[in-house]
Amino acid sequence: MEEASDSELLERARHGDADAFSALVRRHDRYLYRITRSILRDDHEAEDLVQQTYLKAFTKIVGFRGEASPRTWLTRIARNEALRRKRRQRSLVDLGAIDTARERVRSQIYLSPLTQATPEGEVARIQIRRMLERAIDDLPTAYRTVFIMRDVEEATVEETANVLGIKTETVRTRLHRARNMLRERLGEQLAAVLKDVFPFGRPRCNALVERLAAKVGLLQARDRDQT
Repeated sequence: MEEASDSELLERARHGDADAFSALVRRHDRYLYRITRSILRDDHEAEDLVQQTYLKAFTKIVGFRGEASPRTWLTRIARNEALRRKRRQRSLVDLGAIDTARERVRSQIYLSPLTQATPEGEVARIQIRRMLERAIDDLPTAYRTVFIMRDVEEATVEETANVLGIKTETVRTRLHRARNMLRERLGEQLAAVLKDVFPFGRPRCNALVERLAAKVGLLQARDRDQT
């Protein structure tokens, strides 16, 4: 399955291949999690939304026309649902807590060294990663999503623009401003841990695949009963 393209996996899934569907989930779950997390700023909400994205995609898979890549198609589903959920949220932001977090970042940012293969170095790396996550969460949503797509997931400028429905120049401008905001707050020492932010490890991936397999099985059984 690893050598199959997204389009091949989608075509197999369209014809009822459960393994192909699971492989597609595993290939993009962390990417979709990070995109939705950049909008919702909540781990559990983001994970639930990724699950709903794949379920929605499964129900619409027969109608997929291939006008966009499977990853772009999935990302649009996830992003649109994340934006809908965000509009429904009515929680208030505790500005005092944000200010406190910023001061904590400034006071602890020079923990060292980040990449040493020692227990102390690993603890420092985890602390720095969490500081970076908080700082990313404080970015404006438009900048935050572009930053996650470009600098964390390394999506191309063109893919980012296509998914977000903006111009490529707008992508570059937002990314530049996001980088400047983080640089001003955190300094230059965090590049080593950037790829570790908002992790979505194998245990969570396996649990997601198992939940989806169960739900997809129920959907298929329901469809058989209705025919």
